[in-house]
Parts: sequence; structure tokens; C-alpha cells
Amino acid sequence: MKIIKVFPDSLGETIGIQPGDRLLKINGKRVQDEIDYQFRMTEEVLTLDFEISGRMEKIEIEKEYDDDLGVEFEEMKIRSCANDCIFCFVDQNPPEMRKGMYFRDGDYRMSYLHGHYITMTNMGQNELNRVVEQRLSPLYISVHVTDIQQRQKLFLYKKDDGLLTKLEYLTNNGIELHTQIVLMPDLNDGEFLNKTLEDLYHYYPTVKSCTIVPVGLTGHRKGLMEIKSADKEYAKNLLNEITQMRNQFPGRKSPFVLYSDEWFILAEQPFPPLSDYGGLDLAENGVGQVRQFLTLFEEESANFPRALAFETNITLATGTLVYETFQKEVLPILNQIDNLTVTLLPIINKFYGESVTVTGLLTGTDIITQLASKNLGDAVWMSHRILNDEGTLTLDNLTLDDISNAIDCPLQLSNDSFLTLLNNLTHA
Repeated sequence: MKIIKVFPDSLGETIGIQPGDRLLKINGKRVQDEIDYQFRMTEEVLTLDFEISGRMEKIEIEKEYDDDLGVEFEEMKIRSCANDCIFCFVDQNPPEMRKGMYFRDGDYRMSYLHGHYITMTNMGQNELNRVVEQRLSPLYISVHVTDIQQRQKLFLYKKDDGLLTKLEYLTNNGIELHTQIVLMPDLNDGEFLNKTLEDLYHYYPTVKSCTIVPVGLTGHRKGLMEIKSADKEYAKNLLNEITQMRNQFPGRKSPFVLYSDEWFILAEQPFPPLSDYGGLDLAENGVGQVRQFLTLFEEESANFPRALAFETNITLATGTLVYETFQKEVLPILNQIDNLTVTLLPIINKFYGESVTVTGLLTGTDIITQLASKNLGDAVWMSHRILNDEGTLTLDNLTLDDISNAIDCPLQLSNDSFLTLLNNLTHA
């Protein structure tokens, strides 16, 4: 591991480490990444193998349990996915997006660190052993279907990838797993779905949950296999089976079978109560995210100002998926505030195609094109999810300032808190 920074007065500085040096082993064990480093640095007596200025050196140290070297390593390289899934969203990306949108993440370390879903098809026994040794739990596994032949068809994988064997090994060793099924009409629903849930439930409660999400299809599928999308009737039929599914595969403190928010919006059915989602562990994956937002909005509304000091006009822009929900649940409350007028506008996803409806997949270009010609008032409010994790760029590499300048109106982002946005108005 290459060291890029040594902090002043650190243990690393004391033993003479410099930027550019490499940490190779800790107590004879190879150090591959930051997770290895954190795991192996917990020992109090250490033998460290370095490559320093081109020569190999061993340094022995004694330290407290929670002391580290006080260094920063270069960013670890992420392992790509080994599959060529017929429904992969990466293959449906148009050109001219930020670079990361074209990378197929299949790295179990990212699953542990950031909750990314992986298929495990690129994991051999060494990786599985490491997960167990270092207690990298929970992991997030994209299963989709357990039938071997159907897996090969969906993943375009030529052999049995040993999914159930891997699940058996991990769960027998206490590694907790959240699983996911991207549901595709006529491809992994019906009997395939029931068999998949049966297979996964066999490992409950160590397999903690199985989330069912509708397949995401963009307008950029030229040359790709034709896949049906889930429509209103399909969503209604699926949700009608919730009680049966949960009776067949019961959870303890929270349901084992979970349904993403899109199903309820597609079916035009109310969201379940917050208690139905357990600990909301999967909210950022779209399971209970809308209900969580609505609950926060209701709680915060008790502290909304009764009036603003000056007449203020706001444009609230969303993806089309939550537009109706905002129209019914959010807009009436905001417009009760004296001197505040909020206009709700849906942004249609022209970049991916109108079938892609979530706010987090809107591009700066679509936002600009659809807002620039309108009277937007004093500010535009949108979700922070239009930007990357660093909060710097949209999918098409535009900044917040780029959009604000193009629409000639300040664009302000919420972290799901309208109280914060309102407080910013009252203190402006």
C-alpha cells in the first residue's frame, strides 16, 4: 500500500516513514487495502514490512490497541463485476456522463463499506475466507434468481457460480447478508421468485432481508435483450401478494420480504407505516426512503414558521416518480406559510428516457432545459441526490453553480429537510 501522506507528530513520522513508501505486511500478513490495515493494526506488538526508497525494511513497534501509523494511503482500486447481466444499468448509460457511471462495481469491500450490492460471482474461497476472518458484515448481495439455468441466462454466465454454496459458507460463519431481487416480468418472477425466496429464507435470520425492486430500463437499450417493464397492473398484482409472501416467509422484528418504494408509486397505493420497514437499514436503497422523508416532513412541519418576513416564491423541482406524492403531501403544507408560494414542477428524464423517474438520476442538462424558460421565483429547491456522493457533480458533470447560472436562479439542495431550507430563507 503506497503512503501518500504522513501526519505531523504521528507514529509514522516517528519511525521515519515518508510519502512514497509502501507498507507491505503487518506481522507477516500481506496488507492489500485499508480494511486489511485497520484489521491488522489492532495488535499492540507489530512487525511492519516496508518498501522504503526502493529497499525492504522491517520495523518493530509497540503501541496502544487503538493507535495507528497516522498516514494516508492512496485510494484503493475497486474490483469490477465479472458479469454481463442483460439488465445491467451501466450498459444503458448514454455517453458523456461522469466516468464512474461506466464502471461495474463488483467489489465486496465496497459492499461492506458503502452498502453496494454485489453478485459474488467474482469471489473465490480466498475472498470468502477474508470476509469471515475480518468480520466484513453485513454484505449486500444481488441474487435476482437462484435457479442455476436462469441465473446463467440473466447473468450471461457460462457456469454455475456456486451462489448457494457461498451463502451457506458465509451464513454458517455468522456473516449477515441483505439480499436483493431485481424483478423482471416473465424472467425471474412467478415460480422463479418463489423458489428464490425459499432458498434465501433457508438462511434466515443471517440472511436478514430480501428486497424486491422493479427492473430499471432506460431509453438506451439498442442492441440489448428486450425486457418488459413493470407497469401499474403488474405492481398492483405484486403488492396484493405482500401478506401471503410475509406469512410464508415471516420476519421477526421486521419483515424478511421488502418492497422498494417504486412498487407503491407504480401501483398508486399508499406507503406502509414506518414500522413496516424495521430499522430502515435500506432506506438509501429505496426501501422506505419516501416514508422516511414523509415522516420527517410531518415532524418538522410543527416547527415551520407561520409566516416569512417578505413575500417569497420558490420552485420545487422533483423527478416524476415522487411528483404526485409531493403534490398531495408536501405542497399544501408549505403553501400554508404566509408570504411563501411554492410551485411544484416535475423534471422529465430526457437523458435516460421517460421510464427513468427517480430524482437521483436527473441530469443537469435536463434540469436546465426544463427550467431555464420559466419564471422560477427567488430560488429552486431540489433533492441533494442529483449530485454525486461528494456533492460536487451531476451525472453529466455539471456543478450546482453551472445549473444556477444557466437557469438564472439559485438552486438550493435539501438533505431531505425542508425545515433547513425554510430556516435559510428566514435568516437570509
